[in-house]
Amino acid sequence: MLVLSDVTKAFGKSVAVSGVSVSIPKGQFVGVIGRSGAGKSTTLRMINRLTDPSQGRITYLGEDVTALRGHKLRDWRRRCAMIFQQFNLVGRLDVLDNVLMGRLTHTPGWRSATKMWSRDDRAMAMAALDQMDIAKLASQRADNLSGGQQQRVAICRALVQEPEIVLADEPVASLDPRNAKIVMDSLQRINRHFGLTVLCNLHSLDLARSYCDRLVGMANGRIVFDDVPAALTESVARELYGLEANEVMAPQPAPVPMDLRTAITA
Repeated sequence: MLVLSDVTKAFGKSVAVSGVSVSIPKGQFVGVIGRSGAGKSTTLRMINRLTDPSQGRITYLGEDVTALRGHKLRDWRRRCAMIFQQFNLVGRLDVLDNVLMGRLTHTPGWRSATKMWSRDDRAMAMAALDQMDIAKLASQRADNLSGGQQQRVAICRALVQEPEIVLADEPVASLDPRNAKIVMDSLQRINRHFGLTVLCNLHSLDLARSYCDRLVGMANGRIVFDDVPAALTESVARELYGLEANEVMAPQPAPVPMDLRTAITA
């Protein structure tokens, strides 16, 4: 169980997250929704400890995450993998080496520095790429890939960390509907197939309703909604998004059927 207890984050006089308390059971797919500036990204970054709470506690299986330092903090970041909107790949490296970066905490420094990855590490990375139906791209430079392909590489990098939690910060915000579906299918797959807890920041309510078991809505740094997707009414959406509600609740274009779903559910 991941538990946030009265978590607040202030940047000077500006409060980005205020008194957030929420519990996430193991294996749940949670969509964190709300307009830009609502505190979604800051909340995920505090869970991963990329930024520290100003007050409050974050615990996982009873362990105080906010107190971790040194190698224990590095291990937490391995167990709690982060997927970013902008992919954060090394463009000049090939796809396989980018995925293998997820093995850094499992590998002696001399191996990663010289790219002398073990056979087991390479096999794990190739298996992850195969899961995402992009094994054929292993030798290509990352900066030659499309946005959707790069995000799948980032998901593979997270998978080989052997995490227990995956935090995805607006993973489809820069993608077209076709690639957004591929990426969301991939996140759903690792949630259901591997039993990983997934927290995913999303702007699109259509995607959030389609893929998530539970929605946590944030506005002005606070949680204002926490329920199953079916309970998200138009009035609640307006509280979350204001004038943007009509746009985010509008039906999305029908997605293009993809072979990926068949490939990774076989």
